[in-house]
Amino acid sequence: MTDILSTSRPHTEAPALAMPVGGIGTGGFAVNADGSLRQWQLQGMPNHLGALPGTGFWMRVTQVEPPLNVISMVQGAPVPDPKASLTTDAHMPEWMTAAAETFGTFESASFRGTYPIAEVELTDSRHPVAVRMRVLNPLAPRDVEFSSIPTGMFEFTLTNTGPIAVHGTLAGSLLNAIGWDGITPIAESTPGLGGNVNRLRRGKGWSRIVMDNPSLDESDQLAGQLVLAADDESAAVLTRCSGLEHLDAFLRSRAANDGRARLALAPTVGDPQLNAPRSGSGASAPGRSWLGVVGVPFALEPGASRTIRFSISWHLPNRFVDIEQFGRPHPEWGSSRFFLGNAYGLRFLDAMDVQATVERRWEELSERTRRWTSTLVDSSLDPREAEHLAAQAAYVRSPTCFIGADGRFYGYEGSLGDSTWMWSGVFGGSCPLNCTHVWQYEAALAGLWPRLERNMRDTEFDVMQAENGAIPHRLRVPTYLPQMTDEFIGGPEEPALDGMLATILKSLRDVQRGAGQEWLEHRWPRLVRLHDHIVERWDADGDGMLRGIQPSTHDIDLAGANPFMGTLWLAALRAYEELALLVGDGDAATGARARFESGSRLYDERLFDGTHYIQELDEGDPEDFQWRTGVLSDQVIGQWWAHQLGLGAILPPDHVRSALRHVVASNLRHGFADFVHPYRVYADTADDVGLLMCTWPEGGRPDVPTRYADEVWTGIEWQVAAHCVFEGLDAEGQAVLDGLWDRHDGRRRNPYNEIECGDHYARAMAGWTLLQARSGVRVDEAAGELHVGADGRWPWISSAGYGTVTVGEHVEIDVVEGDCPFTVVRDR
Repeated sequence: MTDILSTSRPHTEAPALAMPVGGIGTGGFAVNADGSLRQWQLQGMPNHLGALPGTGFWMRVTQVEPPLNVISMVQGAPVPDPKASLTTDAHMPEWMTAAAETFGTFESASFRGTYPIAEVELTDSRHPVAVRMRVLNPLAPRDVEFSSIPTGMFEFTLTNTGPIAVHGTLAGSLLNAIGWDGITPIAESTPGLGGNVNRLRRGKGWSRIVMDNPSLDESDQLAGQLVLAADDESAAVLTRCSGLEHLDAFLRSRAANDGRARLALAPTVGDPQLNAPRSGSGASAPGRSWLGVVGVPFALEPGASRTIRFSISWHLPNRFVDIEQFGRPHPEWGSSRFFLGNAYGLRFLDAMDVQATVERRWEELSERTRRWTSTLVDSSLDPREAEHLAAQAAYVRSPTCFIGADGRFYGYEGSLGDSTWMWSGVFGGSCPLNCTHVWQYEAALAGLWPRLERNMRDTEFDVMQAENGAIPHRLRVPTYLPQMTDEFIGGPEEPALDGMLATILKSLRDVQRGAGQEWLEHRWPRLVRLHDHIVERWDADGDGMLRGIQPSTHDIDLAGANPFMGTLWLAALRAYEELALLVGDGDAATGARARFESGSRLYDERLFDGTHYIQELDEGDPEDFQWRTGVLSDQVIGQWWAHQLGLGAILPPDHVRSALRHVVASNLRHGFADFVHPYRVYADTADDVGLLMCTWPEGGRPDVPTRYADEVWTGIEWQVAAHCVFEGLDAEGQAVLDGLWDRHDGRRRNPYNEIECGDHYARAMAGWTLLQARSGVRVDEAAGELHVGADGRWPWISSAGYGTVTVGEHVEIDVVEGDCPFTVVRDR
């Protein structure tokens, strides 16, 4: 089998590397480069500091002659936190640091991974047992249910590298956290804990500890169930472990004569070994909970290996609104906690139902996931490129996103964390909900699970759209509550124009990704209302140039003729024309084309200054928060969109390329040690390279410049880099990508967590467009076409299937899953 793991990093060089483990909308945890498990967010409550004391994996290695007895945590030694600005991915919980001193750790750990598969190699000179730990959560493009299973799957391969036989125990432990709010640090007495019950379940090749809290009503927000399991039916189980000292005694008590034979007739016995510590009994005391421990014995001759499987499954179905929402306050709601639910809570009865699925389908879940990562890694993508593109899916499966019991897909801007403490604390979702102007940049959801992307359009049209056609840029949940159609919203105050333009663009993308003619015809009247609202407010004279106050993703109002909003408008007009043609509305198509041609000519004539596109204010326009002659990084963003959708040039291509060259030359800064940061710091060392939002290389910086001008947003870096590649400016695009990737190489920042206003920030998913830019592969299901460009072997994904296409003298299509019922079209 092809090795799908493309990189290798010693954990000492990547203390900030933390790969999320969890499905779409399930919550989860993270596995760090050292093999430790951190960032516990099973409830879906974003909290990067979430810790479950005592949870992890442990190993005792023994040898008869010469005598050997080593107990250690199955993870690398603690590494000091490098303290990167605004991120906590390298933070090690205090309990883990203390446990490492007591138990010891492996001397060496190295991480390799292509999301969602992590692999950690562990070795220690104190004993001859090398450990390979593989962790994953199932993922397959297109298949939402397959990619939304609340579990973590572990495979440990133990190898005796020495000349003498060894034996020992590999143990997994999990704290029964049912009742924990996901926020309060778990200590000697923790609110919510108490009354926790662990039960043993053996059979069908597995040993399991089922964890719940019967003191909670089934409908309680924190009610649910956890399962820790191992694929050894006769494993030694410490069902109710009181803490690390109890766990240590359990490991030290393991003997070769362990009494396992009696389990054949007495499967309800936890630990059959008579000279072993007793398990606790009953429900846990108030404020406390039990650990559950499953210990699998092993014996290895020299050179022999054994693989042991563990899994952690969970079921927490009762999601409620747990974040303060934007818009007008509603004191009449009082203490109401509105129910949202989790979609996976309807698919699975409880965590044991999840666990049964994992056990029954282990090989399928693992193999389908490996087939997807192999599709990326075995392509013509550079290995580093493939790894970072694979990581785009982590944002969809982070706590930033969830699927409610109503089947709707919901996304915060990000997950609150160290980048948001100055204004909104560090727990919960950032800037709720379905923010159209931030999600305008996102392409990974649309590329990997187009059904969920289309679900967001349905919410925009059916729930968010106002009578006048406008679409507020935030959603209030539950969706039956009044929406923000006639009130100040926040960030910006009125419906963001760029978000509304994106709804038109994304509607065409939805159709190209398999929405179908019936869906489009159903949506067309609302698209017309949206288009007409934009025209009436910002382009009433019909010349194709937007004027007036234009609320934007910069959390302020842009004004005048500007290329950011202008190019989005030009692309949206072209998309609207294509949609009109598909529904047979010739008048709408003709009108959009005329407005586009006029606007394209005027924007270029008025705003292109010979190197890049500037902003032209009208008399009476506000001057604060504008950029005038400055170099805005995403000034030609509309052309990036046009490339995605196959809409052709919206401005003269040589002018667009000139603008992009100028952006990279002016805004890509090398070294930030002496840089003055007026606000948030995303690049901060002498070695950091990052793309600033806006600069004024020729002078003329306004007294109050466009907000966030001095920040480095990874979503903009991805967008600009992909656009450069679309335009053939490979060197410029690669320079931006190298800076972005080097900052997020695991040393100080996490390659699976690009931050902005929160962790796992949705704008970062603009990176998925790099795949199309590099390969030229584009699926247009409405036309029944698979477009190809550059020679090589490239991934393709549609609603019908996915696989690879090899482009050379001939074109060959390989289907990994589903079907490819498309005609091949060569674009270059």
